[in-house]
Amino acid sequence: MPPVQFTRESPAVGRITFSNPPVGLVTGRAVRDLIDIVQNLASDDELKVLVFDSADEDFFLNHFDLAHLDEFPGGPAWMDLVVSLSQAPYVTVALIRGRTRGGGNELALALDLRYASRERALFGQPEVGTALVPGGGGTERLPRQIGRDRALEVVLTSADYDAETAERWGWVTRTLNDEMLDDYVAGVVERLASFDRTALATAKAMVNRSALPSEAELESAYKTFQALTASPSFRARAASNDVPALTEEQLVASERDLGEFIGAAARKRAAAEASAASH
Repeated sequence: MPPVQFTRESPAVGRITFSNPPVGLVTGRAVRDLIDIVQNLASDDELKVLVFDSADEDFFLNHFDLAHLDEFPGGPAWMDLVVSLSQAPYVTVALIRGRTRGGGNELALALDLRYASRERALFGQPEVGTALVPGGGGTERLPRQIGRDRALEVVLTSADYDAETAERWGWVTRTLNDEMLDDYVAGVVERLASFDRTALATAKAMVNRSALPSEAELESAYKTFQALTASPSFRARAASNDVPALTEEQLVASERDLGEFIGAAARKRAAAEASAASH
């Protein structure tokens, strides 16, 4: 199965499904595939609703594959993608199970409606813990969704947040018990698909006027992220946490609890530096 798959469920409804085992990373190929799909849909006059889900119940869409950033499309490709989705004349709906972090969380934030499994969804922006900053819109969209202080906590601590916290803070539209999630989202999609396309698109555009970050803000964030990937601090951490050196079992274990893993690694690094300085 390709990392991004598009299926047409009806003239009015499409679905994008993510699948990139074992830990759902955002890869260069996934970004290119998403861009191609969204560009093809730009001329579609029938689509009213586009649903995003994952074939993996443990990972909706994870962070960027930091070990292979050279494989990502150059220029403002990611910014153009998330802006296109936010401004699209159809309604975008995320059905979220599993970990949703970094670039995956930033893509989810760019969508219109986010419905999450109360038991299985988890959210985070882990970049600062790896000596980077969010570059895909997290620092621009999260403050608008959850407020400045909560956004600062999320970004600065690089911790994971459960679905109930995300709902309470306004990070997601709604959480539901896992066994109810699919039926609920199907009902929302069916309802939206029955409405007039022009009315849906116009109402979305009107709300967007006061709710979205500017393209200049998003572009600046991505350039800052790119610049920090060349920093000595990031390179040192990437070398000490060499992903290819991990077994698949170790990789999955670290990604399941990435917030805790990042915190433990930082404490270990700080202790080693303090010990070296004292000798």
